[in-house]
Amino acid sequence: METLRHIVLFVHLIGFAVLFGSWAAQAFGGKHEFTRLMNIGMAIAAVAGLALAAPWGISYELNYVKIGVKLVILLIIGALLGIGLGRQRRGAAIPPAVFWLVGILTAVNAAIAAIWR
Repeated sequence: METLRHIVLFVHLIGFAVLFGSWAAQAFGGKHEFTRLMNIGMAIAAVAGLALAAPWGISYELNYVKIGVKLVILLIIGALLGIGLGRQRRGAAIPPAVFWLVGILTAVNAAIAAIWR
């Protein structure tokens, strides 16, 4: 069972890598637009993260405060992506604060996963 949990953790990290990688490509490519790939990465990270939050017969207690913080940050990222994509569809530009917050919050979420025990 622990092997399956590690596979789900790997998929979770891939989701964040897709989200952050596609954001970084836009940020350093000069476009500052949201892409569909960012939504896909966020969805992968969310589904795998929710699967990780289930107690899989592990021998230690889950840190529900950490899980809650990561979930709130992911919901904020999703809201910002939704706002930005909605503005893009209408032909308006994404506010720079919204664009940069997505990258910062994604990095913060990954840092929480790696550092907070």
